Formats: sequence, structure tokens, C-alpha cells
Amino acid sequence: MSLPQESEIQLFHAQICQALADPTRIMLLYRLSEGPQNVGELSSMLKVSQPTVSRHLKVLRERGMVASTRHGATVEYRLIDDRPIQALDLLRSVLRDNLSRNAELVGVLSESSES
Repeated sequence: MSLPQESEIQLFHAQICQALADPTRIMLLYRLSEGPQNVGELSSMLKVSQPTVSRHLKVLRERGMVASTRHGATVEYRLIDDRPIQALDLLRSVLRDNLSRNAELVGVLSESSES
């Protein structure tokens, strides 16, 4: 693979990671993993304004993670692939392990300061 091709692949990789790096987009992806939903439903569930939800869905659509289908005046969004959810679940397990280790360290610190 040539260097320009490798650079382009790294750019696409970074764009996917950036899409997954926003808390609102993470919540949207998890909601969409439950099934297709429209902007109003997502906005109501997440307690986020419709323009904000639409902006985040646009990013996810541009990154190839969600697709939209128009039904009259309503646009419904759905996950294209469940692998982003699998990636988020994997990252969440890393987070859980890190939090557990940190909690253990806090416990050790508390014990040592009581001595």
C-alpha cells in the first residue's frame, strides 16, 4: 500500500473514531440499536433539542453508521451495521475495568491515610 493510500485510510479511521467520541452520538447509536426511530422520538428520549439530534445524526450518516428513510413528512433513522455498538461495548468494558482499578486505588489510599 502506498503512503498516500495509508494516509487516506488513517484519515477515515480517525473520522470514525471522532464520530464515536461524542457522548450524544454514543447515546444516539445505543438508542438506534433498539430499532429505527425518528428525530422527534430520539430528541424526546435523550432530552436533547431536535436541531442538535439532527446535527449529530448527520455526522453519523456521513460516517456510514446510520441510514435514513423518509416516510411522508417523517425521516426514520436506523443503524446500518451493529459493529459500532460492538466497538462501544468493548470500550465500555475497558472503561469499567479502569474505573474498577481506580476504585481499588481509592480504597488503598483511604486505608493508608487512616493508618
